[in-house]
Amino acid sequence: MDQLDKNIINTLQYDFPVCERPFAQLAETLNSTEDELINRVQAMLDNGLLTRFGPMYNAVNMGGALSLCAMKVPKNRFDDVTEQVNAFPEVAHNYQRDHEMNMWFVLATETQQELNNTLNAIEDTTGIPVYNMPKEKEFFVGLHFKA
Repeated sequence: MDQLDKNIINTLQYDFPVCERPFAQLAETLNSTEDELINRVQAMLDNGLLTRFGPMYNAVNMGGALSLCAMKVPKNRFDDVTEQVNAFPEVAHNYQRDHEMNMWFVLATETQQELNNTLNAIEDTTGIPVYNMPKEKEFFVGLHFKA
């Protein structure tokens, strides 16, 4: 990762313009070109340096519901349960952890009732309890590189 990549990451988090051609506008600020910025962001996504690029919405402020969930999945069922859980469109960010609660995922729905219904449906489908851990307070930790 070179200095331009660091500057791109810093800028994308804090000063991304909302306009018809945001990368063209950023190119002026970063002494680059629109094509180079787009290609570099895509390369960082392709090589896993960035895991996603896009807006972050506060689902709760928009009337939706969001929760971190965990399950204790038997090792011999992990792959099958992963398929079952991931089949729910409300599931995002499903991760395996080296812990007693070895499957962690985020549920996002339009309403709290829908979240509760999805939790129950996952439990019914898998036969495994889901530990629902809604956030009490949100913290934002940004990644910022020194120039």
